[in-house]
Amino acid sequence: MENGVSSFNHFIHELSVDSDNSSIDNSSGEEDNDDDIYPASPLSHSSRASRASSFSKYDRRRTGWIAYIFLWLLFPIKFLLGIPSRVHRLSYWDSKSSSTPGSDNSSNLRSFKRVQTLKDHIVHRTTDRRRGVVEDLHLAIEIFIEAIFDVVHKVAHFLLSPSEAFKVLFRLCFSHNSQGKENHESESEASVPTSTLGENDPSPTERTTSFHQALNTDARTCQDVITELGYPYEAIRVITSDGYVLLLERIPRRDSRKAVYLQHGILDSSMGWVSNGVVGSPAFAAFDQGYDVFLGNFRGLVSREHIDKNISSRQYWRYSINEHGTEDIPAMIEKIHQVKTAELKLSQPGLEEETSEDQLYRLCAVSHSLGGAAMIMYVITQRIQEKPHRLSRLVLLSPAGFHDDSTFVFTVVERFFLLLAPLLEPLVPGFYIPTRFFRMLLNKLARDFHNYPAVGGLVQTLMSYIVGGDSSNWVGVLGLPHYNMNDMPGVSFHVALHLAQMKRSGRFRMYNYGSASVNMEIYGSPEPLDLGEYYEFIDIPVDLVAGRKDKVIRPSMVRKHYKLMRDSGVNVSYNEFEYAHLDFTFSHREELLAYVMSRLLLVEPTLTRQSSQKALKLKRKGHVRSGPKVDEVTMG
Repeated sequence: MENGVSSFNHFIHELSVDSDNSSIDNSSGEEDNDDDIYPASPLSHSSRASRASSFSKYDRRRTGWIAYIFLWLLFPIKFLLGIPSRVHRLSYWDSKSSSTPGSDNSSNLRSFKRVQTLKDHIVHRTTDRRRGVVEDLHLAIEIFIEAIFDVVHKVAHFLLSPSEAFKVLFRLCFSHNSQGKENHESESEASVPTSTLGENDPSPTERTTSFHQALNTDARTCQDVITELGYPYEAIRVITSDGYVLLLERIPRRDSRKAVYLQHGILDSSMGWVSNGVVGSPAFAAFDQGYDVFLGNFRGLVSREHIDKNISSRQYWRYSINEHGTEDIPAMIEKIHQVKTAELKLSQPGLEEETSEDQLYRLCAVSHSLGGAAMIMYVITQRIQEKPHRLSRLVLLSPAGFHDDSTFVFTVVERFFLLLAPLLEPLVPGFYIPTRFFRMLLNKLARDFHNYPAVGGLVQTLMSYIVGGDSSNWVGVLGLPHYNMNDMPGVSFHVALHLAQMKRSGRFRMYNYGSASVNMEIYGSPEPLDLGEYYEFIDIPVDLVAGRKDKVIRPSMVRKHYKLMRDSGVNVSYNEFEYAHLDFTFSHREELLAYVMSRLLLVEPTLTRQSSQKALKLKRKGHVRSGPKVDEVTMG
């Protein structure tokens, strides 16, 4: 949609303009208008540079191939495949006719401009990264109709002027060799100079612009979003103990002694914390408050990495929530500790002498959904192993873990999943879209859902029923940048099975390997570790947040976390907002941001890690209870 008018209607209007009034200035003006609507992309800069020459010979022929590939990919209907070649031939006939002595130059010039305008539309629309499938269909139909009428016009013109047709055919026959040579020279020159800013070599480089992204939608990364908004960015590669390579992203404040670690949930990535822009994103809000911000990414992105280059897909996806809590989070938090300690010692040499703690900074964690369950697992398992978890506070937004109170749809899915798990496990290692084309198609369909409210409303209703009536903006989430053709989060089969196991048992347990001997080897008991029985090991304040409209993780399940933590002596608070499940990260909620920041600011400058460790040792000996009970319940 452009200024309230669909691109289909806008396209028809432009084609209806008389060819005498069309000019290169008009097309460039339209492009400027589109630049105001759509975000700038690398292709838009190169197209403006090439537009000044109004497409040279090789650009025109290349345009024909772009249109050919574009239509071939999306519309495998045989008669549509000939449209770009017809447009190319019409352009060639026009140029030859205009050079023929005695021909009607003004008529040929108008025809040439009309065909050239058509090709300009092809280039502009195919490089527009914000189109949907329906708009592509509209565009293809209009191109097809225009090509048909151009062919009819040319045939009528040659029938009425047989001498001119004979001259054109004569030139075609005798200039075949020279034309082939000209084509070869054109193709050899078809490179567009662009400036690429590399991380190691900032000098501009010459490269051939590739149009393989012509069908792409918004494929920005988290780095693109952060840097486009003027914030600093840093990417840190983290390797887990089992060989997975994770991406820890950062909005750095290197001299800050306050840090926050944001961990996403299922089918999400770090993009969720910055997707609402400067005003509505938790990552930017924390940075503006003086925090050093770290954005974690679980294993399971399509752009998967592992130190074993020959790892199979089945081996890669063989992990459960256990690995999120005992491998991914420990590796990322330990990397944060290494980075922050080194930077603070370098920037503030006297800081280490002023404090007696082994940690020179305060680290708080904010987690959503599955990330919340993994964060609780991380803290408990670290304390059981007598390892430092390095956290000062937890803010858990609709955390997973307990799922026995859920909708009928989830209950049916859980039972079928557990029943068919032995059959599905060898066949389905993970749930993800494996090819770039289908990921692109999903994002383009999401664009159509946004442009056509009736269709979008239907999809929104269906999605809400599938997830038990949750009213989150499912259509809007599908259109976010991290659901693009280059990358898309996935879910391991064993993560889904782990969630089904927790729902069936009604307890927050670690993964059940299905064998008493394996469980004994992993946990020291024939049954998986019940995390709910070890909440007394949580020695830091915890803030639980639930959504009254959340049908994925109901408020009763978050309150179950709260009750067990309160009974175990954990310093815990509970709050509810009128949110659905995805509203915690993908919606602009000022009251939520204000609440989260208020909890983070409660962390005192002086750490009490040593006293907490001493209290834990005394508690194990049975001398003291875990600490005072805090019964703080607030309702948003």
